[in-house]
Order: sequence, then structure tokens, then C-alpha cells
Amino acid sequence: MTFTLKRSGCARSLFWQNRSGMKVLLISNYPPDKQQSMLRYARFLQNELQSRGVLAEIVYPPVVLGRLRFLPRIFEKWIGYVDKYLIAPAYLFKRAMKADVVHVCDHSNAMYLRWAAKRPALITCHDTIAIFAARGSYPGVRIGITGRIQQHWIATNLVRARRIVCVSANTQDDLERLEPGIRSRTTVIRHHLNWRYSPALPDGIALAKRNCALEPQTEYLLHVGGNQWYKNRIGTMQIFSALRRYERFRRVKLVMAGKPWTTDMRNYRISSGLMNEIIERIDVSNEELCALYSGAIALLFPSLEEGFGWPILEAQACGCPVITSNRAPMTEIAGGGAIFIDATAPEQAARTIAENASLLQSLRIAGFGNLDRFSKSAMIESYQELYEFLEGERAQVTREILTS
Repeated sequence: MTFTLKRSGCARSLFWQNRSGMKVLLISNYPPDKQQSMLRYARFLQNELQSRGVLAEIVYPPVVLGRLRFLPRIFEKWIGYVDKYLIAPAYLFKRAMKADVVHVCDHSNAMYLRWAAKRPALITCHDTIAIFAARGSYPGVRIGITGRIQQHWIATNLVRARRIVCVSANTQDDLERLEPGIRSRTTVIRHHLNWRYSPALPDGIALAKRNCALEPQTEYLLHVGGNQWYKNRIGTMQIFSALRRYERFRRVKLVMAGKPWTTDMRNYRISSGLMNEIIERIDVSNEELCALYSGAIALLFPSLEEGFGWPILEAQACGCPVITSNRAPMTEIAGGGAIFIDATAPEQAARTIAENASLLQSLRIAGFGNLDRFSKSAMIESYQELYEFLEGERAQVTREILTS
């Protein structure tokens, strides 16, 4: 079931000018957790909704104990739990009382649906990876007892939600696997880029190369991601190592942008003899990342799991060809603008890349075309229609009660 109102583009615009009084409360993430992509997502929604006349406001779980710097860092996680799960509910309930619709922007905060003050509420589910990991669904991935309890709590509240937005068809399928029959309460609204990624100017690319200690003429592949197991960072190194045996890639380097490397990654770089060929860039800015995408011969993104896969669209927006896994949701998001590989078989993956290297230039054009499926207007209008659907449901129930 998709919760949309059938209107033309012009009618939608006029309708939402008339609905400018609607108040939407966007519940975002606890700031000290530094979940940057989720914080950007909430800010993006707020800015775009406000530009269309919707009274959208972001609220964050308040940082109370988390402000106390004298508390030992060893207790940081538990202090955060107190702020998020004991102090935040009353605060969020009070704020929700003033809203027409409450939107919990991240499924990891599914428990906040309980404190939506009986307002129409929805939640965005970005992925179910942590939930299934806590249930032992991924061989070799171990989650501690507190993590398993937390993910059980999240899942229990998530599947109770009346309306769930999934960011990909794959996430929608995963939710159905989690709770058979839930599909009727879900709809897919794919992300738009939440930053202004586009091809960088030559000076920006040159600066990004200097930051990586690369010569101006040096070619490189780019990987973007953190150290979560499903980002497959050592697998990325292994694919790159195998790829360098092919003449086309013999002098190509690999830039890995994201979190600091793990000990295993550092050991692999040494043991594989690639000390000077694999370059670490830590927590780069959006501007530098944009330049890195623009200067790369391709994005190498062999993830094992994703909810959406932001780097795929970011790369395509910068004119960077994409090489990614031949599994959902990467195939769903990349469309026809990528070379697809088996992320679990480095030698085979390298062979596939080498055999299709001549397609890299054409993939730049295909990538730009793929972005049309992820337009900002389609995303925001879909949310607007869903908000109206939910408020209409509530109004109908109220009328029935008053006339009964």
C-alpha cells in the first residue's frame, strides 16, 4: 500500500500553499551520538518542508547528563541512555502536543513513537541491519547483550508503528521478513541527496589530491564508508590488491575516506605490500569528499549490506563511475549506472572490473541519468502527501466520535 494523494504537480503545489498551517514535528537523533547522516537527513527535511510552507520543526533528545564533562568517559554510553530513554520521553511528549503530525526520522528511535502524544505519527526505516545482526542472521557478526536488548526494543516498537516509510524496496522487503504482513503499513520514499554534490572544479580536485599526497597525474579508486562490518573495508582492499595485477590498474591507487582504519586493515596493508598504494583519509568534509568523487576513476563500493547506499548517488552526482555489489539495495539504487561485482570474491570481482573497464566513461553519463529517479521534489511531495493522509485519518476519526 502506498499512502499518496492523486494530484497533478500544479494541484499539489496549490494544495500545500493552502495547508501551510500544518505543524510537523521532526524527531531527530541525540547529538552526542554524532550520527551525521541522520542529523543531515532531518535538517534536509526541515529546510525543504519549510520552503514549501509547512511548519516543520526539528526536536532532539535533550543533552542533560551528557553535558557534564566531569563524568568519566567510560560511562558515556550509559549517560547517553539516561538522556535518551529516561529524560527525553517527557520532553518529546510536551513538544508533540503542539504538533499536527509527528515524524520520527530514524527507526533506531522507534521507542519515541510511544510519546507522540496520540498525534498522527510515522517513522522512517533506513535499514534493518542492526536488528537482524542482533538476531544472529549474519554469520560471524556478534552483538553484545546490551546491543541485543536494545535492538529487540527497537524492533518491537518499529513493527507496532501505524505508518512506516522505507528508503528502499530492499528495506521494505526486510521489514516484511521481520514482521510478515507489515507491508500494508509501509511505503517506499527514496532519498534525495542531502548535500549539494556535483562535479568539482579542477582546483578543488587538485587540492584533494594534494591532501592525499597524490601526484596530479595519479589515478585512484575511491572507497567511502565507516568500519561497520557490512562496509567490507578489508574486502575492498583485497579487491584492489587483485585488481592491480591487471595492466590497466597497475599504477592506480586506492583512497579510503571515512573512519580511522582498524588494526586488521593496517595489518593487511602491510602484509599485502600496498603501504604506498592505499591511502587513509579520515572524516573528510563534504567539500573534500565531493572533490574526491570528482577526481576518482571510480567509486569502489563492495558493501555486503546497506539500507540505501548514499555514496552511490553521491558519486554519480559528481560524475564518478560506480563499481558496487551485485546485491540489493545496491542494484536498486545504482540502476544502470554501475559495474556490479561479487563483493565476497575478490579475484572474480577484480576480473569483472578489468573486463568492463572500457565502460567507465559511459557510466558517468548513465549515473547522471540515474539521478532522475531520486528527485528532491518527488521525495518531499511524497512526505507531504503522507502527512496529509495521516492528519486526514485523525480528522475523520474525530468527526466520527463527535457524530456518534
